[in-house]
Amino acid sequence: MSGGQERPLRADAARNRARVLDVATEVFATRGVGVSTEEIARAAGVGVGTLFRHFPTKEALLAAVMVRRLEAMAAMTARLADRDGPAEAFFSCFRLVVEQSEGKSEFVRALAAAGVDVHASLQEPTREIQTRLAGLLSEAQRAGAVRPELCMPELLALLVGTGAMVEQLSADPAARERIFDVVFDGLRPR
Repeated sequence: MSGGQERPLRADAARNRARVLDVATEVFATRGVGVSTEEIARAAGVGVGTLFRHFPTKEALLAAVMVRRLEAMAAMTARLADRDGPAEAFFSCFRLVVEQSEGKSEFVRALAAAGVDVHASLQEPTREIQTRLAGLLSEAQRAGAVRPELCMPELLALLVGTGAMVEQLSADPAARERIFDVVFDGLRPR
């Protein structure tokens, strides 16, 4: 098509693409990013040609899975903000972002090793999540639930650090909960 417009996918092609993304998300999360595209195609019940028609490289598939995960996270943060009060929404969102980010570093390393500009690929959904976090932080601070001096750069650093700690303790659910308890206590006003 002209003008840079892409034709919409046929219904069966859209289903195949969605199925490949669903399966790739699950397989990469459970078995790591080293799984071959052939294995993913087989698990999705499509031919490898179908997979490559939608995702010309494994890196394109990895990037699409990451974007999808971030978009889902953004949608979940929006639902939390709409459903819960300021304190509950903020702390639930913090937990959600940390838990949904598990394994992200493996994706980022694989994409960076392939020469993919990860930050550019993930910029839009990341910005949306950060915008929602900033709003939740501000509302929780106004409600007196979070320390007023906490700024976004510090919050982002806490999210990354907490994510690393929680990932390190993946085999010990009680220890993971203690990490959240300690971090949440530190976020509350004195």
